[in-house]
Amino acid sequence: MNDITTMRAISQDVLGGPEVLKEVRLPRPTPGPGEVLVRVHAAGVNPTDWKHRSMAGLMLGEPPFVLGWDVSGVVEEAGLGVTLFKPGDEVFGMLPYPYGHGSHAEYATGPARAFAPKPAGIDHVQAGALPLAALTAWQAIVDTAHVRAGQRVLIHAAAGGVGHLAVQIAKTLGAYVIGTASAPKHDFVRGLGADEVIDYRSTDVTEAVRDADVVVDAQGSEHAVRSLRSLRPGGLLVSLRPDGHPALAAEADRLGVRAQAMLVEDDHAGMLAVARLAADGRLRAEIAGTFELADAAKAHALGATGRTAGKLVLTVR
Repeated sequence: MNDITTMRAISQDVLGGPEVLKEVRLPRPTPGPGEVLVRVHAAGVNPTDWKHRSMAGLMLGEPPFVLGWDVSGVVEEAGLGVTLFKPGDEVFGMLPYPYGHGSHAEYATGPARAFAPKPAGIDHVQAGALPLAALTAWQAIVDTAHVRAGQRVLIHAAAGGVGHLAVQIAKTLGAYVIGTASAPKHDFVRGLGADEVIDYRSTDVTEAVRDADVVVDAQGSEHAVRSLRSLRPGGLLVSLRPDGHPALAAEADRLGVRAQAMLVEDDHAGMLAVARLAADGRLRAEIAGTFELADAAKAHALGATGRTAGKLVLTVR
């Protein structure tokens, strides 16, 4: 007989490799005012998950904790004052980053406005893959860079989780998109709509691209500083690493360009925009692999290789 007061979840007691992840039973959460309790059907796994799993000094502090920000599922219970959703509604969204983590479990709670209705035409695996990466791409390209039709947009790591969605979003805006990827992934990136693809292993991208209006950089550090040279005067680099680099602002000023570092935020309007694009078939996550919840360690191990294209997803029965 199932105990409805508890749930299965993936937790860890120490920092370390994928092997520290364990399936445990925890109390099933209760939604607070303005929150919904979602029965999780699928939850994406992102680089931030394996980084928090293994590295000290990041935003979550010391374990134990349950990772996961992406979620797609069905509303089980609506908290006080919630008007957007009712039990039985299919939803997807990103739990507030970074402190709202906890979707790698059978149930998760979050603000109702962190979610959007799941488009009927996509399944939970697809919906669970989208939120964090798609919101990151949307907030970088639309909210931060204000990309317009005809602009030249350089997207680094264009086959990655954020990158492959950023290519699609930039193309919906009418941008000319240049992506970087290793040679085996060029056909994949072109299939997303990229106008040019550059092999970063054999080509100095800063020499090949010197007139971009916008650069989206997921690597940060010295890579972001070097990438400033790909911008035209007045252009903007959006770094997806909010810690930035001490030299980034000074080098941008020296070159006559701009640089901003961003951290993804839960965003109801952004999720509605992502939902519309997904419903119209203009935005789709490439699923690099699916794993049962109990196999979360395998998903982390594969993701940490850096060789996947698209997104990894945990499924919850």
